Amino acid sequence: MAQCTCEIVLAEKPVTRARELWKHTTVRRNVHAPLRDLLGEMAAGRERCMYCGDNQGTDIDHFEPIDRHPMRAFDWTNHVLACSLCNSHLKKAVFPLDGGGKPLLIATAEDPTPHLRLVLAVGQYQPLTPRGRATIDLFDLNRGLLAKGRVNAFHVTKACVAQWADATAKGDHDGAARWAAVVNEQPMADVVQAMLHQALDPAAEIVFDDDPQLLAHLREPGLRTALLIG
Repeated sequence: MAQCTCEIVLAEKPVTRARELWKHTTVRRNVHAPLRDLLGEMAAGRERCMYCGDNQGTDIDHFEPIDRHPMRAFDWTNHVLACSLCNSHLKKAVFPLDGGGKPLLIATAEDPTPHLRLVLAVGQYQPLTPRGRATIDLFDLNRGLLAKGRVNAFHVTKACVAQWADATAKGDHDGAARWAAVVNEQPMADVVQAMLHQALDPAAEIVFDDDPQLLAHLREPGLRTALLIG
């Protein structure tokens, strides 16, 4: 990858050369395949898209597009596992900037909670900052199918958490691990993370007022560790 970047730096037309190298057969074999595997390991659940969290990630997307920054074409920190809908139909080469020229999209390595809040009951995001709004708009994160999927994931997670708590209370650690795995491998990992995050909010009793037992479970260190959060 370093050699490819050097070629791009020295090229007369860096964008053109970056695209040529990225599409080259040898690069596809020697770079794309291991990179795809690495991103798959980093993705939530069963290799879900790092943008919508719903579809299987099939593409390697350049978070900062090649047209904007060709030198990052082979920078692995600039690569995102994405589904074809988010990559090829929604994001494409779009990369919105604020008035100061800084990126508006929330990077997948960032904590999104300062910018977005998921309303669990309806499965829709509320923007908290201009970056949150830009990310919601570009990826159409509140479209009907995603909202419905998040509501379903919310109910599935609640049921699994109850089963996890029951198995834990009985000392059935294998059973508890299986229920945690069901949660971790389902689509919409953002729902689980939102539940765990909001369980520690000052207003948590209001958010989970219909299920105080669920709130108590979501605050348990054992469950938080099992669901891949510190």
